[in-house]
Amino acid sequence: MGKNKFSEKLKEGISVREIEEFARHHTIEAFSILAIIIATITSCWDYFTGPRLSIFFAALGAIVTILFPVPIERYLKQLYSFTLKQEKSTQMIIGVVKIIVAIFIPFVLFGLIGLLAGSSYHYYIRHAQIMSENKPSQSERNESGSEHD
Repeated sequence: MGKNKFSEKLKEGISVREIEEFARHHTIEAFSILAIIIATITSCWDYFTGPRLSIFFAALGAIVTILFPVPIERYLKQLYSFTLKQEKSTQMIIGVVKIIVAIFIPFVLFGLIGLLAGSSYHYYIRHAQIMSENKPSQSERNESGSEHD
């Protein structure tokens, strides 16, 4: 999207129809965002559990995933592939359950976010190691700086 189109869109605003279209196409993401916002609010203002448990479970999830990446990543892949294969109505039920969990026991949701963060950390560390192994060394170039003779 060009800069002018983006600024025009900001001036116009977003219609209800556009929001409905986005939610229809991105049901899981919309419910996840809503659940994270609700979990943050309920955790910060001590509605049922405080922020201490949420921070603890997020950190614990990240640490466990960094220590045991293969089984946790396999479990997360199964969980999300199961969720994506469901019908829209089932995805909405899963989203509502996620929101209810976010209200009453937000530390479970933050634990899942910690697992995803640890998985992402492990993935990017592996990716960086592969990229550094494949990087050509500087000694292979001749003195003029060109790659060819």
